[in-house]
Amino acid sequence: MKFFRMKLCKKLTLALLPVLFFLSVRSADTLQVISPSGKVNVKIWMEKQLTYSISYQNKTVMGPSRIDLIVENHPSLSASGIITSATKKEINEQIVSPFPEKRRIIKDNYNLLSLDLGGPYRVELRAYDDGVAYRISTLFEDTIVIENELAEFSFPPHSSVYYPLMGKRPDWDRFHTSFEENYLFKMMDSLNTADLAYLPVLAVPENGPKIGIAESDLYDYPGMFLAGTGSGALHGLFAGYPIAEQEMEEHNATKVIERAPYIAKTTGSRTYPWRVIILAENDKDLPDNDLVYRLASPPAFNDYSWVKPGKITDEWIIDINLFNVPFRAGLNTASYLYYIDFAKRFGFDRIMLDAGWSETHDLFSIHPDIDMDTIISYAREKGVGISLWTKSSTLEKQMERALKQFSDWGIGMIMVDFIDRNDQKAVNFFHRVAKACADHQIMVMFHGAFPTSGFNRTYPNDVAREGVLGSEFNIWSDRVTPGHDLLLPFTRMLSGGFDYEPGLLNNATKTGTRPVSGVVTSPGTRSHQLAMFVVYDSPTQIFSGNPSQGYMEPEFMELLGSIPTLWDETIITHAKVGEYIVTARNKGNDWYIGGMCDWNPVDLQISFDFLDTGVYEATICKDGINADRYAADYVIQNASVSKNDVIDVHLAPGGGFLIKLIKKVQ
Repeated sequence: MKFFRMKLCKKLTLALLPVLFFLSVRSADTLQVISPSGKVNVKIWMEKQLTYSISYQNKTVMGPSRIDLIVENHPSLSASGIITSATKKEINEQIVSPFPEKRRIIKDNYNLLSLDLGGPYRVELRAYDDGVAYRISTLFEDTIVIENELAEFSFPPHSSVYYPLMGKRPDWDRFHTSFEENYLFKMMDSLNTADLAYLPVLAVPENGPKIGIAESDLYDYPGMFLAGTGSGALHGLFAGYPIAEQEMEEHNATKVIERAPYIAKTTGSRTYPWRVIILAENDKDLPDNDLVYRLASPPAFNDYSWVKPGKITDEWIIDINLFNVPFRAGLNTASYLYYIDFAKRFGFDRIMLDAGWSETHDLFSIHPDIDMDTIISYAREKGVGISLWTKSSTLEKQMERALKQFSDWGIGMIMVDFIDRNDQKAVNFFHRVAKACADHQIMVMFHGAFPTSGFNRTYPNDVAREGVLGSEFNIWSDRVTPGHDLLLPFTRMLSGGFDYEPGLLNNATKTGTRPVSGVVTSPGTRSHQLAMFVVYDSPTQIFSGNPSQGYMEPEFMELLGSIPTLWDETIITHAKVGEYIVTARNKGNDWYIGGMCDWNPVDLQISFDFLDTGVYEATICKDGINADRYAADYVIQNASVSKNDVIDVHLAPGGGFLIKLIKKVQ
């Protein structure tokens, strides 16, 4: 990464010559930048420290909040005490997303205020109609050490927040996390400095828009955590650079046992991550927001035509507990040939060989019951791809040799697991892996990983990211609920798509859910699980259900297997945070509509007014009449609809539905 990246970017520039305004500034001046529609107004001034506030439709939604950067052996960003000059620009552009999670054409319209603080510091602010972002730049000649960054977010009194509060583990470094927490609804002033959360979080003031806090364009720098202050403010915290580590074999993770008194050592001339403030007047504006993607750096390489995201099977959650088969199921060749046949039958692009196909600490020591040559040859014959699980610390040691072997085998995707950190060293590992995989034309999905934060724009071969409490927790806990599922589109998804691994085919009511290894049950209905494939953003969707059960329900599996993972456009038609959501997405001439609710049943009217003229053949999968008692009850119906039609859909407790619309050829 360079200070100003001179990379080819697929942008359609609508305003080739942005309007520039040069402002003369006195040290006491308050400057402002207003969004294109005038909704959002950002004011910034120097008062001991650089300070900003944000108003939305003339009402303050973020009070005075401070910005600073502390560099070892140099004055801090605010030390000069003045803003020496300022420049404004109007930007009106479009981004063409090569692998669109929400939409192919992304409008990128904002007004920019660039501040010169004297010496080596710059600050850039962008005012969008749906949010605000700022970032710091430095212009030091040599390598510098960043001791700390001050990032403060002050909210109106009596604000609440959806907060992924990290569990306290006294035997571990406090910044160690797999980024898999429940979002807790807390009063802002109840949080103190010990209450650590990773990004994104969602603040809920008493009045005005909901406010998401995220980051984007994270490289060679630690990710930001947030902590409370006992008041209406949150402030950023950053993990110190790891200077001593210990591999913990029983946890498949590397533990930091000593951190430096600084957060980053980096090149002196560069930009730093965007601090992103998402503003949503309506709940449906949250899952529709793509500001984090817009702010990320454009692709790091030019040719990504080989990147082929899609649907994939995984066996880990069900523990390869196949049935109605003539072989002993498990980590063996016969089981994976069965998965290949299943993928071919129902339209999945590839299968996963998850943990256990090789020794955890040696990617070249293959399980004795697995014949890789046979599996690879059979998959190639069937036109099904293969993905392989890897442990991050093992891949680190064997990276170039392993990637060459994977490339020789024709492996198009790998999973890299158990990073469980976002300090500077870990962030650099993500970039190094994505670059190395791109060199071998291999896609990568990261588990035990921080949310995407725009990384997938810079590295389009990053086709899936965990960083979410998903289906696997049904194996051993009751932490996954329909209410949790209905928070994710409004919270975690603000930072990009996630790999939830939906599609469990054992479904249960609120009183019937039990964690049982090998026969994993999901709380909520079958249609709730199906809807996730449309509601949740992810270029790669992993089906985690049991294929033996899937074979018994071919009509359902054919519908699931037909759902795309990349979309031309997304529309959120119904939404209430944590309660229900309806998402409509289109691919070419066809549309897919997914709806979900929490444990409270809901009746919704689904309008098709977003359709083009013409008639569409609808396949509707919805909760069966007894889904409130037997959660796996569903019905599949067919109908013809047009843009003037409206249908009523009842969602059972923890329910859902999916509507597939195929346009009739005239």
